[in-house]
Amino acid sequence: MKIGYRTIKTAIGTPVAIWIAQLMSLENFASAGILTILCIQVTRKRSILSAWHRFAACIIAMVYSYVFFEALGYNPIAIGLMLFLFIPTTVKLKVSPGIVTSSVIILHLYGSKNIDLSVIANEFMLIVVGIGTALILNLYMPSLDNKLYEYQEKIERNFSIILKELATYLREGDNDWSGKELTETAELLEASKSMAFRDVENHLLRSHNQHYHYFNMRVKQFELLERMLPLVSSVSGSYKHSIKIAAFFDELAEAVHPGNTAVIYLRQIQELRKEFREDQLPESRQEFEVRASLFNLLNEIEQYLIIKRSFKKSDV
Repeated sequence: MKIGYRTIKTAIGTPVAIWIAQLMSLENFASAGILTILCIQVTRKRSILSAWHRFAACIIAMVYSYVFFEALGYNPIAIGLMLFLFIPTTVKLKVSPGIVTSSVIILHLYGSKNIDLSVIANEFMLIVVGIGTALILNLYMPSLDNKLYEYQEKIERNFSIILKELATYLREGDNDWSGKELTETAELLEASKSMAFRDVENHLLRSHNQHYHYFNMRVKQFELLERMLPLVSSVSGSYKHSIKIAAFFDELAEAVHPGNTAVIYLRQIQELRKEFREDQLPESRQEFEVRASLFNLLNEIEQYLIIKRSFKKSDV
């Protein structure tokens, strides 16, 4: 069983919030702990949004409670009528995630049987203590860099294996590659993008996140690698152009890293394409189809490299 940071923060923050509320002699002090539990989130951005939703909804709830309970009396009908107006209001103001929290405040006010300044002040301080404790705890978020770099290394290693396997097929024909790196890479990319997005939300003042852009670039490249598979599998037999492209794939497989080497390989693509055009025309239908597949394969490789070049430009 794994205990995450969110669980640890919740376990620490809840009793701390209750303890502070007790020190302040607040009524219904346990509700401060409930607010803390609801506001602990996995990222700083989500924590701030959660705190805002609950704070705003609670303030609206106090205003509506005072109006409805004082006008209609402290009875269940007043609660029902108030909710008919309160819930659409929170939805309209886009603070509906705070409905559950504010319901606790509503019931506190209902139970008081008399909403005066002391009751309002008590509920307001409960909100401040509960939400404030959660926000303070969420100032600390563990760095995700090491895990993200680990994902990066695994993805790059799989990219290299996939390129080498494509080269082997082009050179030798059918092989015994299971293709497990394709499935594994798809899973790694999904997990890494999710974690990179969490990293984005943990840096509120950062306008550029290198990890997120990097994994987004690899997702686009992986889509192209998948599109290359049927093109490579359609090449049967050994042809001089397929041998050259296989050698190019081998070279490319050794250069799968974050560095900017795309420009070098794009020049080689242009040279290979020039050789295609200057070569004599195919003599058979089969050779024509193979040549067409290889030419399309060059186009896909070029797009693969252009994506990498664009990523390095955006990083400058």
